[in-house]
Amino acid sequence: MENQILGIHHITAIAGNAQRNFNFYSKILGLRFIKKTVNFDDPGTYHFYFGDEIGSAGTILTFFPWGDSIQQGRKGSGMATEIGYSVPKGSLDFWVNRFEKYNVIYNKPSEKFGEKYLTFLDPDGLKLELIESKTEDHRKAWQTDEVTADVATKGFHNITLTLKNIKPTAAVLTEIFGYKLIEKEVNRYRYATDAVEGAAIVDLVELEDEKHGHVANGSVHHVAFRVKNDAMLMHFREKIEAFGLSITPQIDRQYFHSLYFREPGGVLFEIATDNPGFTIDEALEDLGKGLKLPAQYESRRTEIEKILPQIN
Repeated sequence: MENQILGIHHITAIAGNAQRNFNFYSKILGLRFIKKTVNFDDPGTYHFYFGDEIGSAGTILTFFPWGDSIQQGRKGSGMATEIGYSVPKGSLDFWVNRFEKYNVIYNKPSEKFGEKYLTFLDPDGLKLELIESKTEDHRKAWQTDEVTADVATKGFHNITLTLKNIKPTAAVLTEIFGYKLIEKEVNRYRYATDAVEGAAIVDLVELEDEKHGHVANGSVHHVAFRVKNDAMLMHFREKIEAFGLSITPQIDRQYFHSLYFREPGGVLFEIATDNPGFTIDEALEDLGKGLKLPAQYESRRTEIEKILPQIN
């Protein structure tokens, strides 16, 4: 199993207002705010991380909150269009009531692949789903006073990619990543890995005439897949190059090490390691409390702190 992709590592999306993004995910959805750092390529912008207690792979949703002036994204082909979270069975009524209370846009619960799900939008228009998985999810949920363990998210259930033609992308999933086609409903093809229990599913939706999407506010920037360590990371770099795709050198992202490539359908993929983890620069009980800067920006801390909006 160790030489396989271990499901989804994290998903990164783009947001507008930083405080609004923080409030929605930490307070309304009840995720743990595990890291406040900056975009390593744009240190004048935050990079927020939300997840479970320790920031386990498969629970980590991250954001670049680029401010209120950012252009709105447009859903379409060549992009990740839906983020699915696993929630306990029987919890959707709680979430409907909570979304009503906080004026969250949602659709009434529906069903696909024999699983009940609830679709909703975050304040920037990012589309998410809460899914009652038909297989028991044993992951330990992070809970708050308002979002208790019996209803809280467990981590990712799946990611959905919308494509004009799924075959080239499916080849990456099956021939490189070790995924298998497990179910199909109309034009939705469900691929999964048996290397892990949670965050193991990628849905490919084929829409031949769909216009190409635009990645900006309220859209997914990239999807990161998980490997155990650096040796596996470089193993997959060789496989991807041999497949004929361009891929970056290894990049140190402070809390994991990464490679990036664009799959044939146009979605930006990352492969990320488990090591070194989110407690490398903060104690477990202090995760998310301080602004953490990579070494190359530490000398500019005062300048950067003046640029970044205050988060309460």
